Amino acid sequence: MADLPGYHPVYSGKVRDLYAPLDDAGVARGDQLLLVASDRISAYDVVLDTSIPDKGVVLTQLSLWWFEQLEDLVPNHVISTDVPAAVAGRAVLVRRLEMVPVECIARAYLTGGGLEEYARVGSVCGVPLPEGLVDGSRLPEPIFTPTTKASLGEHDLPMRVHEVDALIGAGLRSRVDDLTRRILARGNEIAARRGILIADTKVEFGLDPAAGTGSGEPGVVLADEVLTPDSSRFWPAERWEPGRQQDSYDKQFVRDWLTSPASGWDRRSGEAPPTLPDEVVERTRAKYVEAYERLTGRRFG
Repeated sequence: MADLPGYHPVYSGKVRDLYAPLDDAGVARGDQLLLVASDRISAYDVVLDTSIPDKGVVLTQLSLWWFEQLEDLVPNHVISTDVPAAVAGRAVLVRRLEMVPVECIARAYLTGGGLEEYARVGSVCGVPLPEGLVDGSRLPEPIFTPTTKASLGEHDLPMRVHEVDALIGAGLRSRVDDLTRRILARGNEIAARRGILIADTKVEFGLDPAAGTGSGEPGVVLADEVLTPDSSRFWPAERWEPGRQQDSYDKQFVRDWLTSPASGWDRRSGEAPPTLPDEVVERTRAKYVEAYERLTGRRFG
């Protein structure tokens, strides 16, 4: 983690680093965090040794744009974008929240791990689905398919509704279930007008007593990132064709190279993934930037 004067390092994750602002007495504040998006990239729950230039800026700026599009659905954690110059553009000052210990995932199309589970049992996370679906099939409606929130280097595992209820309570599960699916539905409503399909997405929620409801429950706040190429699968609508793996704007390109003969890596080997070739790095950066520009209508850089 970088040394940022006025901030105390708290945690370094797969992609983001967290710092606590120091008060006038030099003590770390307990109510705020500086969230810094790095250029690191992960795949298959492993952080690669190759970074993607400008990725942190794309993730941060796209999340800020989406927070604006979603503010009538759910409050978010952003306080300010006035951050140290060393991390300008890729950092935000946010509220410190009690994070919900579940990966909240919604799917509008069937692919990836959801497709593998469906092929085995005809459902995803206990949600029954129609027969005859293939890779890329649009689901009748978005479904909530949560997973565990594993530690760095470990794998997230699918969860059933009763398991989530046991962990966080049925009431909170119902709230994040509804919000996750509404965020994906809103995202697709907006993205479709820009020629992009959002197949699935992962969102993070935190609890904030200050944003609570009249019932005394803490408020649910959208945190971390939202609807980015790291947390979602973006597909070009004009090339969508169920029955095959779809073209994408997200890090699926990196996953595909890692599992190709060209990489020589076996994801089940326990060995670290190889360094990404320059061509893969450049094409991945271009996909992230194109997704940002196509969604926001803004030119990057």
